Amino acid sequence: MAKRALDILAATVGLVLLSPLMLAIAVVVRCNSPGPALFRQVRVTRGGRHFEMYKFRSMRHLPAGDGAQITAAGDKRITSAGRFLRRTKLDELPQLFNVLKGDMSLVGPRPEVPRYVAMYPERLRAVILSVRPGITDEASIAFRDESALLADAPDPERKYVDEILPAKLELYARYVHERSFFGDLRIIGRTLLRLVRG
Repeated sequence: MAKRALDILAATVGLVLLSPLMLAIAVVVRCNSPGPALFRQVRVTRGGRHFEMYKFRSMRHLPAGDGAQITAAGDKRITSAGRFLRRTKLDELPQLFNVLKGDMSLVGPRPEVPRYVAMYPERLRAVILSVRPGITDEASIAFRDESALLADAPDPERKYVDEILPAKLELYARYVHERSFFGDLRIIGRTLLRLVRG
């Protein structure tokens, strides 16, 4: 109950205070390349239910399903504005709407696309999908430079599936087992600190 109350309060306050910034970002995205300001993608939330996750669009607008789902640093699909948004994580701000709707939480395992959720080991799938996914968590902090790691790989998707995803899943499961209200506050604080430090 306290976690959901924090989600609603923080998402509401965040959307009110950040609305001028979000409007400015939307204008920049639209002016920088043709297409909508928001990127919507189907992800998996608690209980295996599908939902549309929102981000500011950081890549060239492509037809649904066109292009790889893994993005490495230097990907030619990323726009000039998108590079800045990704580096600063400002592209994630629209997920505050997902938090308000109840599809996501401020803190929790990052929501994956159905294709990768299907790859979760059985022993971890039920555990990870027992909670709402979040905007940030320990894995987000540990793999903040994930796109750079993928850029160095001959096959970025294979590296993600074989190395990065399994490491993330262990962190997700650990979060579920050890989660607490004050633990969430610590993760939020560490996330903000990393963003300020760049």
